[in-house]
Amino acid sequence: MADLKQLARRIFRDTLAAIDIPLTMQRQLAPQGSLLHCCDEIVDLRQFQKIRVVAIGKAAHAMLDGLKLCLPSGVRFEGIACAPAAPASPHAGVQYLAGGHPIPNEESWKAAEAILQMLADCDQHTLVIFLLSGGGSALVELPLDPRILLPDVQHMHRALVGCGASIEAINTIRKHISAVKGGRLAAAAPHATKITFAVSDVPAGKEWALASGPTLPDPSTVSDVRKILDEHSLHDKIPDAFHRYISQTTMLETPKPGDPAFRKSHFCLLLGLDALFHPAHGAAEATGCMTCCDNATDDWPVERAAEYLLAQLEDLRALHPSRRVAVIADGELSCPVTGNGVGGRNSTFVLSCVEKIAGKKITVLSAGTDGIDGNSPAAGAVADGDTVARATAAGLDPRDAFQNSDAYTFFDRLGDAVITGPTGNNLRDFRILIAEP
Repeated sequence: MADLKQLARRIFRDTLAAIDIPLTMQRQLAPQGSLLHCCDEIVDLRQFQKIRVVAIGKAAHAMLDGLKLCLPSGVRFEGIACAPAAPASPHAGVQYLAGGHPIPNEESWKAAEAILQMLADCDQHTLVIFLLSGGGSALVELPLDPRILLPDVQHMHRALVGCGASIEAINTIRKHISAVKGGRLAAAAPHATKITFAVSDVPAGKEWALASGPTLPDPSTVSDVRKILDEHSLHDKIPDAFHRYISQTTMLETPKPGDPAFRKSHFCLLLGLDALFHPAHGAAEATGCMTCCDNATDDWPVERAAEYLLAQLEDLRALHPSRRVAVIADGELSCPVTGNGVGGRNSTFVLSCVEKIAGKKITVLSAGTDGIDGNSPAAGAVADGDTVARATAAGLDPRDAFQNSDAYTFFDRLGDAVITGPTGNNLRDFRILIAEP
């Protein structure tokens, strides 16, 4: 079964290698001289006196590299980029900031201020190109209420990340307390032409949730915010400064569809759900696995998702009793923090599987395509039917690790943490379950 774990790691690595952002941008933008394709729109760069670029997210640097390859050699732009780390090769004219993730830091605050200041100087002769990817909700942040301070913002993000709500619900709250989310970056440059290129880690059709939708109309409302706070008992967990702001009857609504801010705004999805499933399916089939893809578990609790996907794996094995089979899933799972350990939703998902697959010819891997899982240095973890026996011999208890939110420590001690380092990409979380006949 150790070979099966290596097989799962190989499929994950091959999937990551197939998702190349600069090449994808060159293919989809199809540059021809001064012309760039933005999905169904064609933009002529010669129409603009200024080009400004805002790159936000874990894939910001790779997207900037791709944009640079698509622009004619004589075209210059200025911009701001905020990612978790500094770029390997910075571009001239770009101000770089290293924002915090999953909790905003001082650079996140500075990035938001700098972006808003730059957008305020954009007019009808300006083209603003937004490059958005996952992680942007924390990497760039500034509260609407100027009385709210950075420690309050950090406290708020910690409360939201650990509350067990879906990412859609969390972002609904974020958008209504932020000066840069929920369409407010588009509104900050109302007269400029705006193009958003996106590498998405959210479900198809919900692109307004990506980085909390800074350039798209927001379908959620103030009443939704208050409902979510009630459902997840968050009133006593959020900072007093935010509680006072949210309790105000004059709490500002986010820009909605039809707002003039979006009249000259375009959105183009570069990489999304299919961009992960297609290469992952191909990588698994290339190793001899009869493979199916399933995205039904998005936002499910980790334990429910584990039971469902393992049942899908058994059903597939029953249909092909003489073949190695694999189930590939994507999406973010709900994983409330219940302890002070080290880990994230990917390693916790695998941990929730280990007792269910004990003694079986099954391997489970779950990892973030960004290379980051929660507060750990790993992307995720991998386990097989021998994991429980090896853990017992090492004095490790999977149930204790689960209760203490310490999945990374559990798998790290077994040598089964999946460590890639930051990948410069950020599609969805990746899970693969493999069974031998």
